[in-house]
Amino acid sequence: MTSEGSNSTAINLRKPVKDDGYRLHQLVAECPPLDTNSIYCNLLQCSHFAETGVAAEIDGDMVGFISGYIPPKQPETVFVWQVAVHEKGRGQGLAKRMLKAIVARDACKDVTHMETTITEDNAASWALFRSFARDMGAELTYHEHFEKDTHFGGKHDSEFLLRIGPFTKPA
Repeated sequence: MTSEGSNSTAINLRKPVKDDGYRLHQLVAECPPLDTNSIYCNLLQCSHFAETGVAAEIDGDMVGFISGYIPPKQPETVFVWQVAVHEKGRGQGLAKRMLKAIVARDACKDVTHMETTITEDNAASWALFRSFARDMGAELTYHEHFEKDTHFGGKHDSEFLLRIGPFTKPA
């Protein structure tokens, strides 16, 4: 799927492939404050979870990536693990287009909800998911899910679980 950005730069949205794993690792490293994962984890995101992930490219350069999965006990939910948009892809609504591309996939045919976790101070992510919820005509609820001291040993801010839905597939 190809879509045009506001500056007429063609952005190609596609399913990731295992060869994208190292490129994903580099992209996340260039998108602070995102947490980096091991290259092996990125390889799994690009292979095992390809049906619920999306890679965005401009002229062959990876400028965006969303990793996600459908939790085994929640077949109606796609969980968004990480959203990365390089500065070259920002300002074009790319992250929201990638979210919509995922929920439009056949792998998400039974999906009516989206979940993710976000730290309280991540204004860009809050804005993204609130905008996605509005576009989907869906409710957004949230609560503290992973607590700083209990779950992260005081080394990472608490994460809030956002739940969006129910919604229907975008047209």
